[in-house]
Amino acid sequence: MSGKQIKVTLKRSLHGQLANIRNSARGLGLRRIGHSVVVADTPANRGMVNTASHMLAVEPATGSEKR
Repeated sequence: MSGKQIKVTLKRSLHGQLANIRNSARGLGLRRIGHSVVVADTPANRGMVNTASHMLAVEPATGSEKR
C-alpha cells in the first residue's frame, strides 16, 4: 500500500456497544482489546475511526509495520 497509513488500536471492549460501532471496529480489522492494525488513511477508514473514536487509539504508522 502506498500513501499515508494510520495505526489503530482497540482500547476498550466492543461488548455493549451499538451494532454500527462494533461493525466499524470489525471493519477496520480489530478483533480484541490491545489489537493493532495498520490501515490506509482514506475517508472510508477515517469514518469508521470516527464512529468508534471513544474506544480507539490512532497514531501515524511507521514504515516497517505490516497489517
